[in-house]
Amino acid sequence: MHVAPHVTCALPMPNLSQWRAARGRQSLYSALRRFFAAHGYLEVETPLLIPTPGMEPHINAFEAGFIPETDVGSARTLYLHSSPEYAMKRLLADGAGPLFQLCKVFRNGEVSPTHNPEFTMLEFYRPHADYHAIMDDLEGALAEAGRGATEGEPGADPLFFTRTPYERLTVRDAVLRATGVDIRQHSDGPSLKRAAEAAGVRTGNAETFDDVFFHLFLQKVETGLGHERPTFLIEYPASMAALSRLKPGDAVVAERVELYAKGLELANGFSELTDPVEQRARLTEEQELRRQLGRAVYPLDERFLDAVGRMPPSAGIAVGLDRILMLLLGVQRISDVLLFPAHEFV
Repeated sequence: MHVAPHVTCALPMPNLSQWRAARGRQSLYSALRRFFAAHGYLEVETPLLIPTPGMEPHINAFEAGFIPETDVGSARTLYLHSSPEYAMKRLLADGAGPLFQLCKVFRNGEVSPTHNPEFTMLEFYRPHADYHAIMDDLEGALAEAGRGATEGEPGADPLFFTRTPYERLTVRDAVLRATGVDIRQHSDGPSLKRAAEAAGVRTGNAETFDDVFFHLFLQKVETGLGHERPTFLIEYPASMAALSRLKPGDAVVAERVELYAKGLELANGFSELTDPVEQRARLTEEQELRRQLGRAVYPLDERFLDAVGRMPPSAGIAVGLDRILMLLLGVQRISDVLLFPAHEFV
């Protein structure tokens, strides 16, 4: 007797919210391209498939096996990029002017109401600029793009273009405002742990400054950011400055910036580090941290390290466009702005 195989019922085709988001996405991308072209940026494309991924300790890359079918090359593991950063900095090092890119990026295992393992990123860089200039450019881009993406959309949120200028807030002031803890006065792990627990933070087994700060920030600070207007959170502790330079005259902080709106992280950028020796040391430290965490340890990208030493002073930022679209359209889940979200295969 023939038994029919079990067939899982297919999910419904994209719903009305997802089709609405598709129209908004088209307008968003068009407005961003207009803005960057008008401000002298060149749109570029870099490979999605790369030989060496980024070294961020908490990001896992998707692996893709290369199996040659000709006499060119040899079998090896490649990776889907988690950011076009390394490639774009190589272009800066070779004399490019301002650059931007809209592309898919991939981060293995990241699935939640605000995460999808495949998502769309805007990344842009301006040579001979710092993090203040890149904040100004992003604010202008989101204001113009927000108008374009929400025009004629009932219930859309105008926060990106009606609530300017965006707030600029140091990490120190954000923590102090939310908890009363001054991270300058509690600059080591044990001291910060005592202060955080006195402020009602559950720190668990965390002992180092960075680990305690992570608990403090997530429990008490992050969700309160960017509600009245978008907030640029600036000047992170120097230990959290993987790819950014330290602030001249105040080397305990890095010229790093993140954008928040309604408690949601949207962007991460820097005044870029241009010291290849320091960059190598930081990446080596991240390799060791990945090893301690039991994650894959990737080789150093020597072409990227060479580029770091040839780059002009520059600033750049990466922006999660699916989250931008979520906020503009007033939806709570990233799946509401994707025609084919990850729940089709997880």
